[in-house]
Amino acid sequence: MSDAATVLVVMGVSGVGKTTLAKAIAERLGWPFQEGDDLHPAANIAKMTAGQPLTDADRLPWLDAIGAWIDGQQRRNQSGVITCSALKRAYRDRLANGRPGVTFVFIRLDRAAIAARMAARKGHFMPPSLLASQFADLEPPGPDEPVIIVDGAGSIAAQVEAVVSRATSVR
Repeated sequence: MSDAATVLVVMGVSGVGKTTLAKAIAERLGWPFQEGDDLHPAANIAKMTAGQPLTDADRLPWLDAIGAWIDGQQRRNQSGVITCSALKRAYRDRLANGRPGVTFVFIRLDRAAIAARMAARKGHFMPPSLLASQFADLEPPGPDEPVIIVDGAGSIAAQVEAVVSRATSVR
């Protein structure tokens, strides 16, 4: 295990429950929580609100802002939890490269369940119409990545327990 502070990046497509799980993990562990969506440039939020999927180029400043948050936590030797869709391997590599304390928490859930969640939520900038583009971009983490996979259909308590029990044994 590295001496670097552990930062859990709770990932998956929009609507899968990243924020709910990340907040619950942070509360359980007493770690700081950061909503990754709050780090999006205004142009990204406007684009998604208009129903336009982001491109790789659109996501780069956002990924760099998430990376900067992770760096800040690690400089302070403070573990933390942040949300980020991290849909593609290249995005996860960008976030993990040079950051040995990063572990991804991938919430796996089928498209129909996520669509139902998205349809029921209020006040989020990401419209349900963009779910297909999220799944088109999704490259599930491979066995060679520092990842904990949780079943998004399980209770939040069960998901938190799965993460907490494995967070120290991933690397």
